[in-house]
Order: sequence, then C-alpha cells, then structure tokens
Amino acid sequence: MIEFKQVSKIYPNGVIGLDNINLTIEKGEFVVIVGLSGAGKSTFLRSINRLHEISTGEIIIDNTSITRAKGRQLLTIRRDIGMIFQSFNLVKRSTVIRNVLAGRVGYHSTIRTILGLFPPEDKELAMRALERVNIIDKAYTRSDQLSGGQQQRVSIARALAQEAKIILADEPVASLDPLTTVQVLEDLKTINVELGITLVVNLHSIELARQYATRIVGLQDGRVVFDGPVEQATDERFKEIYGQPYEVKKSEKIINTPTA
Repeated sequence: MIEFKQVSKIYPNGVIGLDNINLTIEKGEFVVIVGLSGAGKSTFLRSINRLHEISTGEIIIDNTSITRAKGRQLLTIRRDIGMIFQSFNLVKRSTVIRNVLAGRVGYHSTIRTILGLFPPEDKELAMRALERVNIIDKAYTRSDQLSGGQQQRVSIARALAQEAKIILADEPVASLDPLTTVQVLEDLKTINVELGITLVVNLHSIELARQYATRIVGLQDGRVVFDGPVEQATDERFKEIYGQPYEVKKSEKIINTPTA
C-alpha cells in the first residue's frame, strides 16, 4: 500500500528531516508514528501525499510512484489519501455538511466545486460519513460553533466522504481533552477495522499508541529506530526511541469510556 524506498529529506537550512527510510505499510494497518519533537514525524507523514517533497528516494502508493507522478496522475493518487490535521483545517464560517463535501472536490470540475454543485449522491455520502462519526445532528451547523472534538470528527467525516483508502492524521488529538481524545481515536479505530482503511497517525502519547495501533514506528533524528507490533513496544524499546526512560504522564493515562 505505502512503500518508502531509501527516502531522505534535507531542508534548505541543512536540517535532516528523514534519513534513508525503508519500510512498507500494508493495507489495513493502523500505524502510529512516535518520537520526540523534531524527530521527523510530520515530515514522514506529509511526504506520503507530497505535502513535503522528499530530497532522494521514492515513495510508492498502491504500486504507483507518487514521487514521480505529475498532473492528473498525482491528483488521482492524492484523491485516495485523506488528511486529518491537528488544527482541523475546516472553513469555520461554512456548515458542517459543506466542509464534509470538500472531500469530494477531487471528483468534480473546479467550477462545480466553487459553485457548490454537488450531486445528490455526494450529499448522501457526506451524511453517511457524519452518521458514522456520530455528528449527523450538526450537519447544518456552522463549523465554528462546534467544540474541538466535534470539529475533528467533521475532518474525519471529510476523509470518509473523500472515499480515501489511506488516512493520514498529524497529531489529531493534541489539542483535545482526554475524554474527547479517546472518542476521536475510537472513531479512527472503528473505520480502520470496519472499512479496512489504512491509517498512519502521529501521536505524542505512548499509552494511546499502545492502545490503538497495530504497529508502532519510532523515529529519532529522521531515522527509524523501532518498527514492530505493539507487543514489542516495551518500555525498554521506548527508552531507545526517546533516549531516556519513558514515564507515563497523568494526561496520557487511558480513559476507558464508550464513544458518544
């Protein structure tokens, strides 16, 4: 599904973002990327859909090189990759349903999307996506009237309406309270299990990574220093990733609660 082949990223100021990454993410995996700030997590994630251009190497998406893709081919590959941001990236003055329909822009002409001329089947798809993340009652509410957790659910629904095969999430719960954090991650886990969508998620919390991931990748200075199933992600291995003993912070303790 996603293959990194000798991928490196060097920024103009000489900082190494990625250092010779070689790994493959299979269809249906829930991969969590962990590491200190500056370890390369966001660079890794954003290189998958070419929000960041790599310096050397190649990234393959579904047997096609996104690194070499141009024009319509690049747009088609990106259409299959949804993105969830820490800051939600919603149009705050637009309704929830309009924000979710933004996931359909890759399927229509620029004029149609600017005018909001989405076909009925797109609107039905958007409503089903909102229903899946338990926020359908807010469909015609302005996005800036929602809580942070609700806004993040809208961004998840947008990726679902996009019919993405891969969803990338860059610190999707960093600005949320512990209860809402669990609810959002439960939504992501559900769509991973029930829909088979591949998830690649950056998280700061080790405990959340252990609870939700099927595989954990640890980065340090742009290099992969750990890659394995959750069962192998011991405290000792995390010490290697972080360069110091890892202690669970009070804010990272898991709250066991059903989704709302």
